[in-house]
Amino acid sequence: MSNGPWTDAENDLIVADYFAMLSADFAGQSYNKVAHNRDLQTQIDRNRSSIEFKHQNISAVLRALGEDWIPGYKPAQNYQGTLEDAVVRWLELNPGWLSRIQDRPAMGLREAAQLWIGPPPTLSNQPPPAELEQTIATARKFDVAERDERNRALGRAGEERALAHEKAVLAGSGRSDLASKVRWVSEEDGDRAGYDIASYAPDGRPRLIEVKTTNGWERTPFHISRNELAVADERRADWCLMRLYHFAREPKAFELRPPLDAHVSLTATSFQASFH
Repeated sequence: MSNGPWTDAENDLIVADYFAMLSADFAGQSYNKVAHNRDLQTQIDRNRSSIEFKHQNISAVLRALGEDWIPGYKPAQNYQGTLEDAVVRWLELNPGWLSRIQDRPAMGLREAAQLWIGPPPTLSNQPPPAELEQTIATARKFDVAERDERNRALGRAGEERALAHEKAVLAGSGRSDLASKVRWVSEEDGDRAGYDIASYAPDGRPRLIEVKTTNGWERTPFHISRNELAVADERRADWCLMRLYHFAREPKAFELRPPLDAHVSLTATSFQASFH
């Protein structure tokens, strides 16, 4: 059995095998991890435990890339850059993958129940430093936040899901009168308002909600515009950011209220150049 670094050919084989299982998982189809491992052993010169750990490495890469992973393969860090490249290579060769898994949550949105709204990530619940550092480095290298921002289908589906949630909360609180007034501002008026949804708290207070959606975990980075930050500052009592994550599998959310730099590190990624 080989104990050396994994070759590109080996990485490509195990990544393809992983996505075959992940595809079955999303489709609700049964698959046998032991059988997949045994089959890989006939194709590459690696033992069972090495293949098992590499599957866990792939989970860690997908988490860093803001994608979902197989629940049975707990993300394991200390993966090599060549494995990152193999996962990205597979995604580039299979461009339909992202759009395919993003179609799943769109079903039944109008009848959807309320979202699970939990606490946001904090320093106290962050992963170990080395693990977090590698995850952040991968997300930055492949600009995960920019990819999610460009994905209009994902963003729109997230906003629609948040809209259904807001209406369900109000209806469940006996405020159907307010539920009927909730507006999808970005859809009706465009995205210049600095928020996506104009809603209400059950007591009638306004809620201006900017929705950010990812298929990844709760710490996946996101983009926020200068205008959104300005509106957040101007309307601090009303504005909030609703972060939807694990969207393709089982959408969950948390909310951040201004000032945002109390929760996240804001990094300038582009600059406007004006003539003197």
